[in-house]
Amino acid sequence: MALFKTANPALGQNTFSDFQKSQYGGPLVDASARMTLSGTINKTGILLLCVVATAAWTWNSFMQTHDLMSFAVPAIMIGVIGGLIFAFITIFKKEWSPVTAPIYALLEGLVLGGISAMFELQHPGIAMEAVALTFGTLFVLLFLYKTGVIKVTQKFRLGVVAATGGIFLFYMAQMLLSFFHIPFFSSVYGNGIVGIGFSLIVVTVAALNLVLDFDFVEQGVAYGAPRYMEWYAAFGIIVTLVWLYLEILRLLAKMRSR
Repeated sequence: MALFKTANPALGQNTFSDFQKSQYGGPLVDASARMTLSGTINKTGILLLCVVATAAWTWNSFMQTHDLMSFAVPAIMIGVIGGLIFAFITIFKKEWSPVTAPIYALLEGLVLGGISAMFELQHPGIAMEAVALTFGTLFVLLFLYKTGVIKVTQKFRLGVVAATGGIFLFYMAQMLLSFFHIPFFSSVYGNGIVGIGFSLIVVTVAALNLVLDFDFVEQGVAYGAPRYMEWYAAFGIIVTLVWLYLEILRLLAKMRSR
């Protein structure tokens, strides 16, 4: 099933492997219960509202108290740990996604709201800039994909998958070595040319993952996946959008601090 290969861990290569076609060549799922493009768009909108709701609550609460340790950090930790748990549940139990995907989105909102508020205190206006750039990137790439300017070929998939995997391994190496207080190319977090250049690369790779997500959704609809996969596909898109927003926020902070 190489056709469905994507760098997004939620929308992986074998996501549709259980939905084999019948002996007549058609999907096993009844037409009235199949995944649709409009349904996926609607579910993505619902999950975005969930993210915005808890992000706004965390943002407002932190801005009123400016209490980092007693409010922002616990909210972020709850969101990170809880979001990770429900992300794995959703990935391994796709049929539960109508319930687990909204919970994941609510938990991610805690993370985004807390982190955004902390950046906002240091760089006023940065959060709205990051939001605008994230959605601007989403709509531009969707337009380029739908008009055929960007075509998802096998080489394109492999390139994005390889780049995403490399970034993941780099982040994991840095995290593990930090436990032993071993510096590992720490200049990527600075506001110099290396740091900004690295962030530009990561933002580009994260954005290109959206293109693979769009293609994944179209293929799922064409394959006749069951209706609950609308929630699962929307969950995968939210995973990419959260990553893209955080990387854009980091890039803007580096540029402002110069």
